[in-house]
Amino acid sequence: MKLSYNWLKDYIDLDVDPLELSTILTDIGLEVEGFEEFQSIKGGLKDVVIGEVLTCEKHANADKLSVTTVDVGGKVLPIVCGAPNVAKGQKVLVATVGTTLYGGDETFKIKKAKIRGEVSEGMICAEDELGLGSSHDGIMVLPPEVKPGMPAAKYFDIKKDFIYEIGLTPNRGDAASHIGSARDLVAGLNRYFNTRRYHLNLPEVDDFQIDNHDLDIDVVVKDTEACPRYSGITIKDIQIKESPEWLKIKLESIGIRPINNVVDITNFVLQETGHPLHAFDAAKIKGNKVVVRKLTNQTPFVTLDEMERKLHPDDLMICNEEEGMCIAGVFGGADSGVTGKTTAVFLESAYFDPRHVRKTAKRHVLQTDASFRFERGADPNITIYALKRAALLIKELAGGTISSEIKDVYPKPVEKWTINILYAHVDRLIGNVIDRNIIKEIVQDLEMEILEETADGLKLLIPTFKVDVVREVDVVEEILRIYGYNNVKFENKIHSSVSLRQKPDLEKLQNEVADYLVGQGFSEIINNSLTKSEYIERNKVFDERHSVKLLNPLSKDLDILRQTLLFGGLEVMAYNQNRKVNDFKIFEFGKTYFKKDNYDKKRGVKNYYEEKHLTFFATGRVQPEAWNAQKTFSDFYYVKGLIFSLLRKLGINENRLKISETSNKNFNYGLQLSSGEKVLAQVGSIHRELLKMTGVKNEVFVADINWDLMIQLIPRHDLQYVPVPKFPSVRRDLALVVDKDVHFDDLKNLAFHTDKKLLKSVNIFDIYEGDKVPEGKKSYALSFILQDENKTLTDKVIDKTMHRLQQTFEKETGAVLR
Repeated sequence: MKLSYNWLKDYIDLDVDPLELSTILTDIGLEVEGFEEFQSIKGGLKDVVIGEVLTCEKHANADKLSVTTVDVGGKVLPIVCGAPNVAKGQKVLVATVGTTLYGGDETFKIKKAKIRGEVSEGMICAEDELGLGSSHDGIMVLPPEVKPGMPAAKYFDIKKDFIYEIGLTPNRGDAASHIGSARDLVAGLNRYFNTRRYHLNLPEVDDFQIDNHDLDIDVVVKDTEACPRYSGITIKDIQIKESPEWLKIKLESIGIRPINNVVDITNFVLQETGHPLHAFDAAKIKGNKVVVRKLTNQTPFVTLDEMERKLHPDDLMICNEEEGMCIAGVFGGADSGVTGKTTAVFLESAYFDPRHVRKTAKRHVLQTDASFRFERGADPNITIYALKRAALLIKELAGGTISSEIKDVYPKPVEKWTINILYAHVDRLIGNVIDRNIIKEIVQDLEMEILEETADGLKLLIPTFKVDVVREVDVVEEILRIYGYNNVKFENKIHSSVSLRQKPDLEKLQNEVADYLVGQGFSEIINNSLTKSEYIERNKVFDERHSVKLLNPLSKDLDILRQTLLFGGLEVMAYNQNRKVNDFKIFEFGKTYFKKDNYDKKRGVKNYYEEKHLTFFATGRVQPEAWNAQKTFSDFYYVKGLIFSLLRKLGINENRLKISETSNKNFNYGLQLSSGEKVLAQVGSIHRELLKMTGVKNEVFVADINWDLMIQLIPRHDLQYVPVPKFPSVRRDLALVVDKDVHFDDLKNLAFHTDKKLLKSVNIFDIYEGDKVPEGKKSYALSFILQDENKTLTDKVIDKTMHRLQQTFEKETGAVLR
């Protein structure tokens, strides 16, 4: 939201430096995120002066150029000019050397130059070159009485302002206007300077009166829940024209493009009071009746941006007797607004339910100034004031007469409410004892009325524009905001106690694993926990019933909590691949969320649970392309190796894990590591359907680890070191022909089950299928490391062990020695 310093001065007698005011705004909770100077003409006509053309002769070497001398106030400049209307004796605008001219987003700096052999020390300007108009037919000629040397900025009375970009929090709908922010500033300035001289000056509307009853338009509200209040009035015999300069400058200063006098007035009153208005062309209200209601599902409606939108049955509409004219509180219609032919308007000032407006705006992906205010909660009791203010301005700037009584449908008026505050609670929550008179001054400056006062506290009547002040603690927050967080005093001593950190230290452990993966060339990503339900609906691996759905999602792309980190990671992959980054390795630590009926935990929410996962993705080269780097590509074995490296790093005994082929349909192929009945990790190549869904073009390998389960498997005892064995180890190899459905892991487990004393490790160093190997078979070449920690192994013991292993393989798997 933008605030104008000059505009604020209309409501407060401001005498504070604009930059200092920026600090005060931030201190009272209106955080200034940007601060800039505004000029009614870009550049402020700096270094542009008024000059008198002393001589004007045709250029000897160019038919369309003139050589002039121009008096700019005691100094005569030679200037080459190409304008057809330049002549001796004219008073003109001269951009001197060093002047910067602005043309949209482009700038042009005037330099001393030689044009076709003639020196030129400036530029005689047309109005469009200075931002004073749009004509480029010739140079701008001023009245003859103007004195040379006068700065152009002084002659044209350039208006200067300072604009604040306010980071308004969602609960501060009361401050979403110049009057609302001025109200806060009154309280803040009185406290900041310890005075009572600042007051809020509101524009008067006492002159409002009904001129006639020539244009009566009836109002019917069929849904008073979505529209608790609807006010309106008609004004006829108006003239649509360009707004006066003061109004255009007000709007342009805060980034609003002027359109015409009536539309500009509604925008002006919105920015002034914070209450949205809408002006309908009265001639287009069929049946002379405004009906506030909801239309049937999928009703087509063309909005101001000329887009056809299909309405939802919960979208509230402003209609005439036959059709919709406006999406209530969000966006106007293309056929009912004010145009150059409009001679009468129906002016709407309503209060719409914030929830209805918010949901409608999100459904249609519309964010307007009106929806911004209504979503945060407008003041239902300001509608008549805003209506009168706009009507008086329309009469002043567009002529016309007020031609009906104010229509005000308000079946259940919203009354002010009371809140009791105790001084003891104020002191406790703030941490300081604040003078009771200061507390009273602050609440009164914020227009909270003191109904009763006791030694213990106050009974306050809260105005209806303070929609977020409903509890005692909210009042305390308001007091502290104005009192100043910087004024809360703290003791010099720190109270602390010794606390023992849990083991393992989860944060330290996560950082160690992250550092390891970064060292392997991975980049860490952090995705939004929200994702789109379309992924779950199209992917049959995840159960749609387990999705945690948002009741009021920001958009369809962020309507559920994620069940997996896969989709987010693949979106990042697609984003980078679309930008020609094909060698890519990323990882993410993040929680996944599930809804499961009858699921109960000692901690957390019933029927809901979450798991933390570590997922990493790899595609393309393992190492960046370089002359001395091996051309090795990420594959299944690379990612699988990283999982086992992590297991060893964390001290988890991989031999206690069950390894099997994954049945997860999101993988073309892969493995699954399990601990008991729980899946610890899955690793494999992502299925092409999933890649297609997320827009990924290249093959991607993924490892998904249940981080919570991995933490549970980490040994709780300290690492113990053992001495290096005194006696040597022995390696023996076996080449076995086995069925294709026999896996290395099966042979490895059989080996350790057969010999637990001497066998230290089993490895596979070759796999062969083809010539001299029967169909349906494959050949495994295995290595076995044997070692006795107490003595040197003899050939007899070694042969006996290997014979026992061979017999076990033959018996259990049908293996044959090759």
